[in-house]
Amino acid sequence: MPRKALSGLTESMFYVLMALCRQPMCGIEVADFVDTKTQGEVRIGPATLYTILGKFEREKYIEVIEVSGRRRTYSITAAGLGAYAREIRRLQRCLDDAASEESQLGRESRE
Repeated sequence: MPRKALSGLTESMFYVLMALCRQPMCGIEVADFVDTKTQGEVRIGPATLYTILGKFEREKYIEVIEVSGRRRTYSITAAGLGAYAREIRRLQRCLDDAASEESQLGRESRE
């Protein structure tokens, strides 16, 4: 069975949606937000960023709200907010699973 498009987000995709949850932004502003938010741990180059933005536009997660020359300003849509919320829940489940296994780490190292 084929996988649904964008059923899981990469780290870069997640941070792009996070940026656009804050406010509409152009690509450079999104990249700067991600760099600042992650203290440089996640860096999105132009090719990756515009590939993500293109995918998000096709999936209707974002929309262009302003074009000024080559600068395009993007805004998150209801579908994008839903995808962001689903990813937060998925990541929280991962953290919860890790926390539930944490006690096993200590016990296994003593055995």
